[in-house]
Amino acid sequence: MKKRNLFASLAISSMLTLSSIVPTLAAEQSTYVAFGGGLNQSQIEQVRDEFGISANDAYETTVTGDDVARYLGINSYSTSILISNVMVKKDTGNGVKVNILTPNNITQITSNQYANAAITAGVSNCEIDVASLSQATGESALTGVYKALELSGETLDTQRTQVAQEELETTNEIAQNNASNSDFNSSKLDQAIIDIKQQLAEIKQNQGNAATAEQVEQIVNDALKKYNLSDLISQDDINKLIDFASRYQNSGAVDSQEVLNQLNKLKGQLGGLVDKAKANGWFDQLKSFVSQLINSFTN
Repeated sequence: MKKRNLFASLAISSMLTLSSIVPTLAAEQSTYVAFGGGLNQSQIEQVRDEFGISANDAYETTVTGDDVARYLGINSYSTSILISNVMVKKDTGNGVKVNILTPNNITQITSNQYANAAITAGVSNCEIDVASLSQATGESALTGVYKALELSGETLDTQRTQVAQEELETTNEIAQNNASNSDFNSSKLDQAIIDIKQQLAEIKQNQGNAATAEQVEQIVNDALKKYNLSDLISQDDINKLIDFASRYQNSGAVDSQEVLNQLNKLKGQLGGLVDKAKANGWFDQLKSFVSQLINSFTN
C-alpha cells in the first residue's frame, strides 16, 4: 500500500456515540471521544462545544501517529490533528451515513467516500459526523473512528482498515485528477466502486476463489462503462482502480455478508442522490429554455 504524507499540521479527535456495541459499557456510557495528540486544552474544549458534549459525557482517548500507522498503514504522520468525528450507532438495517459538518475545512474527501471506505473497514449501521477546526484534506479522519470502535469493545482487522485507506486515497486521487472536468461526477465513481466490490464478492462466492487478473480488469472496466466514466478518466486512473480491486479481494471484506448488506444500503442512498441531481438538472435546463424563449420574443 502506498504511503503518503498527509497534512503535517493535521490532528484527529473522534467522538463516537455508540448505543449498543458493548451492552455492559453502553448501559453506563455510550459516547466515545478520541482526541488528537496535538490538540491543546482550548482546542479540546472547542471540539466538545462543536458536538455539544462535556468532559463527563464520554469515554475519552487520544489518537497518535502510532494509531495512524496501525490503522491506515501510514508511518510518516504528525500527531498534530484537528479533525473530529462523531458516530452514532444505529439499529441493523440503517447502513452507514456520513455528514461533513465543516465542508469548507474538509477540502477533499466527500461523505460518500468516507462511507464506502468505512464499510470496507468493517464499520456498519451508524451515522458519522466529520468536522475539522482547520483546513485538512480529510484523508486520515477515519483513524479516530477505528480507535474508538476498539475502545468500545469491537475488534477491527487492520488489514481491512488499511485497504479501506487505500480505497479512500485512490478514489480521492481520481476525483482530484478529474475535478476540472465538468462531465465527471464523483458520485458515479462512488457507485462504480460499490459495483466493483459487489462483483468481486459474487465471483468469490460462485467460484470459491478470488477473481483472476483478467476478471478483475473486466469488472473494473464494466463498472466504469456502466456509469459513463470509461471515456472520462485516464488509463492511469483505471489502473489504480484495478490495483485497488486486486488488493480488496484479498482482504476479509470480500467474504463479509455484512459488507454486502451495508453496500446495498449505501448504493440505495447514492442512487437517490443521483436521481435528485438529475431532476434538478432537468429543471435548470427547462428554466434556461424558457428564459431563452422569452428573450427571443422580447428581442
